[in-house]
Amino acid sequence: MVKNIHWLGHDTFRIAGEKIVYTDPFKIKKSDTADIILITHEHYDHCSPEDVKKIQGKDTVIVAPADCAAKLTGHVKIIKPGEKMDIQGIKIEAVPAYNTNKKFHTKDRGWVGYIFTLSGGKIYIAGDTDYIPEMKGIKADVALLPVSGTYVMTAEEAVKAALDIKPKVAIPMHYGSIVGSKDDAKKFSEGLTGKIEVVILSEE
Repeated sequence: MVKNIHWLGHDTFRIAGEKIVYTDPFKIKKSDTADIILITHEHYDHCSPEDVKKIQGKDTVIVAPADCAAKLTGHVKIIKPGEKMDIQGIKIEAVPAYNTNKKFHTKDRGWVGYIFTLSGGKIYIAGDTDYIPEMKGIKADVALLPVSGTYVMTAEEAVKAALDIKPKVAIPMHYGSIVGSKDDAKKFSEGLTGKIEVVILSEE
């Protein structure tokens, strides 16, 4: 399953299965057409209308919180934490994503992470979040977790999140572009040695 997950930098992933799913498209370099675009929240490096347009076809469905939808055009479905959707046969669930000890992503904004099923596996993309109690209830085969601190959880906190979620594979993200470095990804990997397999993807 990991071989179908391509990291395009920051929180942008291209995941290929029955459908092509993109998350938080930002600084898209290659032309492509997404079947589904999942947007976690409204910050410019996650909800980028110009990057969405680069991968948006006439049948592309965008799933996003309400404050993102206002910036986007096309087939946009608004989602809130706790809601589930079936888009083109792909099951998608929005889960909470928020800060606990900083004010960049407050809970009242209703921003999200996603759990979706592709090629028979469940993938969780956490979005911009701290280590939150709701993670104990998340079940996923692959967890895409932010590790850079400042705006999101630190590598050490992401280790705790991974241990709660217990995925088969954890993949660090949200580093190397705006904040954080590969050292954060390595620290995350080292913290899970012998417990959970960590795959550090090369940016494509």
